[in-house]
Amino acid sequence: MMNKIDFKVILSVKKANPNGDPLNENRPRVNYDGFGEISDVCIKRKIRNRLLANGCNIFVQSDDNKVDEYRSLKDREEGILGKDSATDAEKRRVAVCKQWLDVRSFGQVFAFKGSKVSFAVRGPVSVQSAVSAHPVTVNSMQITKSVNSVTDEKKSSDTMGMKHRVDFGLYSFSGSISPQLAEKTGFSKEDAEEIKKALVELFEGDASSARPDGSMEVLKVYWWEHANPHGQYSAAKVHNTINIEMKKDVSIPKDVDDFVISQTDLDGLVPEVLEGR
Repeated sequence: MMNKIDFKVILSVKKANPNGDPLNENRPRVNYDGFGEISDVCIKRKIRNRLLANGCNIFVQSDDNKVDEYRSLKDREEGILGKDSATDAEKRRVAVCKQWLDVRSFGQVFAFKGSKVSFAVRGPVSVQSAVSAHPVTVNSMQITKSVNSVTDEKKSSDTMGMKHRVDFGLYSFSGSISPQLAEKTGFSKEDAEEIKKALVELFEGDASSARPDGSMEVLKVYWWEHANPHGQYSAAKVHNTINIEMKKDVSIPKDVDDFVISQTDLDGLVPEVLEGR
């Protein structure tokens, strides 16, 4: 039985779009107060990608980053576990948790059209959305195509488009691992170490035109392992021991050095602090 674990990640964004909003022309996500956001779904996608790159078995693989021939989640489940053993929901739940790390970590709903059984797995690893420590500035620029996509295309080669980015942002997100749920899915201490490693390496191999290599960086990972399964303190109290404040003489932050990151230790609970790679 593992003990309760809490974690917090601090990351920086420089001239990149960390998480575009498809309902807002793919502009970086910003809340009503102007603070930048990265959705928990986006963060878990990046964690899955790192786990996959590190050789772990991952069920929810993106189309542009998969390592097998399956074209859907249903095909992957039935192709690896077989169709004949899918009549008992509890046996199937145990099997999918044993097979795939992301299922026994984050959980998954198995309710596919034509399947003999439907069930859900509730995972022990919870991840919050990342929020910037300050209002961010979103910069938009016009871009052009240098060539037509196809012959006789009506639009000319100078067709205009838009590209959006955050000039600079210091973001953080928190998460926890529940031992009670870990016991139900078979999530182990070794699995927790894989999650920790993925957090440290979160943006390795994640480069794109919207996120050039080096534009997003994990600065620090705080990892608290409690002395018991129920936790010595609440997750909120643990996460709040990390404070990020902009320096008083800074009006528009442009670098991590424009902030003061402080840590307050709780009695009997000191985090392991890892530097990002």
